[in-house]
Amino acid sequence: MATTAAGDRYLTLDTVRGVAVLGILLLNIIAFSMPAPAYMNPAAYGGAQGADLAVWLGNFILFDSKMRGLFSFLFGASTLLVIDRATAKGESPGRVHYARMIWLLVFGLLHLWLVWWGDILSNYALMGMIAFFFRGARIKTLLIVGCILLGVQFLVASSLVLVSGMAQAMPDSPEWREAALALERGFGQPPQQWLAEDVALHRDGWWSLTTEQFRETSFAPIAGVFQYGWETLAYMLFGMAAFRNGMLAGRWERRRYWRWVAIGFGIGIAAYGTLALWIIGSGFEMTRVIAGTMVLTVPLRPLMIMGWASLIILLLRPGGLLTSRLAAAGRMAFTNYLATSLICTFIFYGWGLGWYGELSRAEVYLVVFGVWALILLWSKPWLERFAYGPLEWLWRSLARGRPQTMAGGVLVKA
Repeated sequence: MATTAAGDRYLTLDTVRGVAVLGILLLNIIAFSMPAPAYMNPAAYGGAQGADLAVWLGNFILFDSKMRGLFSFLFGASTLLVIDRATAKGESPGRVHYARMIWLLVFGLLHLWLVWWGDILSNYALMGMIAFFFRGARIKTLLIVGCILLGVQFLVASSLVLVSGMAQAMPDSPEWREAALALERGFGQPPQQWLAEDVALHRDGWWSLTTEQFRETSFAPIAGVFQYGWETLAYMLFGMAAFRNGMLAGRWERRRYWRWVAIGFGIGIAAYGTLALWIIGSGFEMTRVIAGTMVLTVPLRPLMIMGWASLIILLLRPGGLLTSRLAAAGRMAFTNYLATSLICTFIFYGWGLGWYGELSRAEVYLVVFGVWALILLWSKPWLERFAYGPLEWLWRSLARGRPQTMAGGVLVKA
């Protein structure tokens, strides 16, 4: 196939990215459909028994933060790919990269303030600006720096456990009481009155919700750099290393991929399963939820992310129906990610159908499967006619300072 304006494509990168953009919704659907603490603590809202508990358990062990991490891996790999192509064309890699990141930040802020509070694009843009300085680093350096960043993330997350413990030890202190309330609304089981107010707000009109959302999240991108940016950047660097050594490009021997599947899932499932039983045994007590989901999982996630990436690459079939659909979804990940937010906020928020807080944890997955079907059905036909997804085209055109051609036809490398 001939190369066009869209440039060469790597089937492995597109397919892994496609799985990641679909997989992220497995977790984000909880944040779309019910109060924020339900994301980490099923006892807070949505159900923590029977099918609801089973859904939480499956997500926690297999998908929670792994899909986001996989997406971050791909972001790092794609960053190198863009830089390499710009260099090969005689363009300034710095200008191309930072133009992309600045416009991604703009999209992310609009998404955060006008659509949904769970945006990750703004954090990706900010950490991507830092990742550029590692474009020429050796694979060993990328891995070492990434591990150091994960160490910092572990310490930052551990501070939440310390704050939780101090707040419980000094309940009469106004400062610690306020800290406890903040943690409770993220990881604990808030009072019914607070939950009812949150549900009422999200079922209200767009203006009242957006005004409150902007008040709550106006400085969230800056806070996010210090709260979880370390881990995001670490995953980007790991993704760069995985692209440089051929892993994400599909160049490893199959037995090497199978080895990582065995390592990632073997260690990860056993460890996550143990943590899940520890959390459940406490009745989803807040400190255990924080420790079990935010702290002790930090060294485990990269192993499972590598396991997932390896498994997807092993299972993809060039020319296969599902592979081609997933690859198309991955090529349009930016469009599909933002379209998912618009669809889900329409379904759950008051400016749309207003289903917020109505469905149980298990029931919301009917929405997930519907959104997946839409993404898989529309991405491939669109890309058979056009070189980019609609928002990919807009992003590229803004970053390049001129409208890009939408002619179709892309060279795909297996």
